[in-house]
Amino acid sequence: MLARFDPEDARVVVIRPGDGSSAGAENEVAAMHQPTPAPTVVFDLDGTLVDTAPDLIDTLNALFAREGISPVPFEEARRFIGGGARLLIERGLSAHGLPSKGADVDRLYADYVEAYAARISQLSRPFPGLESALDRLAAAGCRFAVCTNKLEYLSVKLLNELALAPRFSVICGQDTFGVMKPDPRVLLRTIAAAGGSPASAVMVGDSGTDIATAKSAGIPVVAVDFGYTDVPVTALDPDRVIGSYDALFDAVHELIGASFSADR
Repeated sequence: MLARFDPEDARVVVIRPGDGSSAGAENEVAAMHQPTPAPTVVFDLDGTLVDTAPDLIDTLNALFAREGISPVPFEEARRFIGGGARLLIERGLSAHGLPSKGADVDRLYADYVEAYAARISQLSRPFPGLESALDRLAAAGCRFAVCTNKLEYLSVKLLNELALAPRFSVICGQDTFGVMKPDPRVLLRTIAAAGGSPASAVMVGDSGTDIATAKSAGIPVVAVDFGYTDVPVTALDPDRVIGSYDALFDAVHELIGASFSADR
């Protein structure tokens, strides 16, 4: 009996080769010669790969200033990041006791996305040690993907401007598959799109949303403790917690090390 991962509905489809037929035997032989998927490391974007808070928050507060709304303090707004731009705006409005739904919010959201796209990488930078960690994992045979609640085109634009996009097999946003984190399908479909397998994949994120997504998908998760969350990641029961990218290789190796070699 063979199994195939179906990216359309993120489930395993069982293929029964039949009882001795030539077609069934051919299927079995073909499966035996399929290359083993490379270990896949899937990253969240904001607060995990890149410190995007300065550009996200400056855009929010510039928009609020135009509307006569007081700015949201940086450290408070930093905790609002992770659910996409609309949720950032809604949380910012709620912090001022203002309505966070309706046509005005739709208008603010459209204006926010346009303004943010124009300045997306002015102040945003990869977290220290990221590129060295990617180099080391790539040398061990890993492939990389992005699974974020940021819009896909903004994610691609940001990573292109930071010269990081070529490192990733796929960059998937909230609109790529029509579902957002914490829906586990978005993670499973990202892994499939990258050519990976859930059995040899790990998620790296900074928030409860990332951890919940990975757990629901049955994927081990490494949490970074330097991202954007209002709850310490240690309280959210990830499989591993790292305080810097220097520790990422060992954490990934501990979780899915059977699928790659440090000596490769």
